[in-house]
Amino acid sequence: MGSLICSIVLLSLIFQGNCLGSRSPLSVFKRYQENYWPPSNECARTRRSAVSPDSQNFTINIGMPGVTPEASDSYFCISVRAPREDTYIVDFQPHASMNTVHHMLLYGCRSPFSTDNYWDCGGVQGTCQDTANIMYAWARDAPPTKLPRGVGFKVGSDAGITHFVLQIHYGDIAAFRDNHKDCSGVSLRMTSKPQPLIAGMYLLMSVDTVIPPGKKVVNADIACMYRKYPIYPFAFRTHTHRLGKVVSGYRVRDGKWTLIGRQSPQLPQAFYPVSSAVDIRYGDTIAARCVFTGEGKTSTTYIGSTSADEMCNFYIMYYMDAKQAIPYMSCMQGGNNDMFRNIPEEANIPIPVSPEEMMMMMHGHGPHTDPKVVKEDSVLQQPKREEEEVLDQGYHLEEMTNWPGADLQLGQVSGLALDSNNNLVIFHRGDHKWGVNSFDNQRIYQQQGSGPIQQSTILVVNPVKGKVLGSSGRNLFYMPHGISTDTNDNYWVTDVALHQVFKLGKNREEKPLLVLGQAFQPGSDTHHFCQPTDVAVDPVSGNFYVSDGYCNSRIMKFSPEGKYIMQWGAGSAHMHRPIQFNVPHSLAFVPDRRELCVADRENGRIQCFIAESGEFVKEIKHNEFGGEVFAVSYVPEHGGLMYTVNGESIYGQLAPLQGFMMNYSSGEILDTFSPDSQDFRMPHDIVVTTDGTVYVGDATTDTVLKFVSSEKAEHRSVKKDGIEVHEIEETETIIQAKLKPQPKAQELPNEIPQEVKKKNLVKPATPGVSPAIITTLLLIPLVVLISIAAFIRWRKTRMYGEGTEKLESSSSGGILGKLRGKGSGGLNLGNFFASHKGYSRKGFDRLSTEGSDHEKDDEEATDSETEEYSAPQPPVSSSS
Repeated sequence: MGSLICSIVLLSLIFQGNCLGSRSPLSVFKRYQENYWPPSNECARTRRSAVSPDSQNFTINIGMPGVTPEASDSYFCISVRAPREDTYIVDFQPHASMNTVHHMLLYGCRSPFSTDNYWDCGGVQGTCQDTANIMYAWARDAPPTKLPRGVGFKVGSDAGITHFVLQIHYGDIAAFRDNHKDCSGVSLRMTSKPQPLIAGMYLLMSVDTVIPPGKKVVNADIACMYRKYPIYPFAFRTHTHRLGKVVSGYRVRDGKWTLIGRQSPQLPQAFYPVSSAVDIRYGDTIAARCVFTGEGKTSTTYIGSTSADEMCNFYIMYYMDAKQAIPYMSCMQGGNNDMFRNIPEEANIPIPVSPEEMMMMMHGHGPHTDPKVVKEDSVLQQPKREEEEVLDQGYHLEEMTNWPGADLQLGQVSGLALDSNNNLVIFHRGDHKWGVNSFDNQRIYQQQGSGPIQQSTILVVNPVKGKVLGSSGRNLFYMPHGISTDTNDNYWVTDVALHQVFKLGKNREEKPLLVLGQAFQPGSDTHHFCQPTDVAVDPVSGNFYVSDGYCNSRIMKFSPEGKYIMQWGAGSAHMHRPIQFNVPHSLAFVPDRRELCVADRENGRIQCFIAESGEFVKEIKHNEFGGEVFAVSYVPEHGGLMYTVNGESIYGQLAPLQGFMMNYSSGEILDTFSPDSQDFRMPHDIVVTTDGTVYVGDATTDTVLKFVSSEKAEHRSVKKDGIEVHEIEETETIIQAKLKPQPKAQELPNEIPQEVKKKNLVKPATPGVSPAIITTLLLIPLVVLISIAAFIRWRKTRMYGEGTEKLESSSSGGILGKLRGKGSGGLNLGNFFASHKGYSRKGFDRLSTEGSDHEKDDEEATDSETEEYSAPQPPVSSSS
């Protein structure tokens, strides 16, 4: 039956291809995909599609309608009305090349200078008649600005932004020698779904700097006290004209300067990610310095908007809680000389820029310079931009039921970690079990007489095959709990029976490199622990943190040598007294934000703190946790992802035991996962690789479970009746009405083959069948079908005459007409099968190969989650 259906579809496509000539649907789709941003002669015609009223997500395209600048350094602007209702920009996608465009700026305002098709905004007319709030900047093929998940720029009437204004600076007119028309612009991916975090812009700007001619160094300092709700910078931009050498921005707290960003304004003036995770709170000072030179000038230079003037701007793109959001703030206050005496020396050191780069920044590209060629030493000075890939909405983790391939012979699995080679490190209890009689009321271990665990308690396991690569930890531990690794592959472990923390070197069987706490002696001072649960190590400073634990409910911080530094308890996001930790059970260090997150087990929450100071940052808590959170792990990919597993509460199982993947910034649950081969009984620890592979250790079933993305092809091999069957699964790609370019497939782990088309590869255990025989067998149904079709057509011609033949021709003909259905351009298997007794058309109606969206009726309308909205041309007459 399957061969028959395939033959019908193939035959129909052949007939249709003959009728339509070269306009095959696939070729039309490919041409559209390759030229998603339309060519110049189609700029004006392709921006009139509408927003689907049933979709929360849509795209607004803003671009030049085919312009040809007549002079170098031309500035053109175009305005587009923003949606009137509150909506949110969640992503920017530029469509421009440095070969043509010097830079682009996107502003939001209420009153653009013009509503014409486009206008010259480099002279008397600017961008906006009211305040122009910058929202996005692009320069020299810079990567797109990525907003963290859950963060959006709020626009609409209530937000004070009713129009977008795109300004494009065209540099060297030589780029238009062929008189081509330019359609450069930017796509805004938007949603009407309220975002938990609102993006905003903080501008530090000097207004009174004077640069005397010939003076070698002139500093422009700006500083303001911050007196609002906390903000979290994630990107920055610098801007000066030709005299600027370096611009730096800082947060100053208690006299300490923390860098937000530093860049040469002569390099691409796009937004770059902040240097490190930093927050700005009430009472902090935000400061910036621009370093200028007056060398080579014969007249005094002042702050102004013309190319003969100078500017000193430092932009901070931040996010903050939606309930207290302030989208735009600024500081124009000169800095105090006494304060700026303590500015880090780096702020005074210019970032070198080659003459070639200067020429390229002045005019887009030099006459003999490839704009993509940049000197290596200059590139090294630029902050690195982390490429954030947005997780697909269909992302889901599934268990690899055939892993591990070997019997690991584990006891209670208490801890998991990864070494520098991404090998899995398992910490287990061998033949020791934590039971009701293991400890007395004073937390003294009651089974000391049985001695330490004689088996290897630490196993290094190959992540692909699950084979043991190494083992250690014999005759050392009594009741293992947590394990972590550092950048040198040292192991940091805790033992709740010994009440100690150990650092084990590369030769695991030798004496530990460091031991903290007194064996079998619980305590609450700075030299004792009481059932410590986990360790996290700062990869930069080497400081380490201990969650202590079942009794003391505190976090302790130590130097790399084991010297006590400080300790803290739980935090609170509210003004009332915080709820103290109730078994801080697991730790995760967040390196890109310099934060430490704690799985507060019995309180069923995750709390995060600034690692340096222990200051509370935020709390993540969901009803789905069911009252207990056992473990936490973090990876910086996709803007930061947090993973956790819950446990059974003392009040019973209030929620299913499962794993959770969450957006770090917003705390939103992105996915939940649980095993297929068994139920979670006590998921005790979790660890995640950078490619998204998740391992969970279960302390009750004595197992480690592996989870991978369902979007990655899973290649399993089983043998049945002497035939080896390779089952290859993949996520189907559906061509939706909007015809947007598909993202590049992510690189897959070594054990998983690259995505291929869904099919079963049958490989006999004995020598295979000849391909010629298989081909012949597959062609037989097609030949029979063609013969039947020819016979039916011949019979009808003889029975009904020529008139009926003409009628069939006008309706696309017999079987082919039924296949096409409504409109002559669509292939509809539902019409064909519905015309035969016993078949239903359900499930076939949406297979269309040529029908236009505008020709579909309501039944066939797209339900795509993301609709494309191209901004209409400004009306001839003014409207509301």
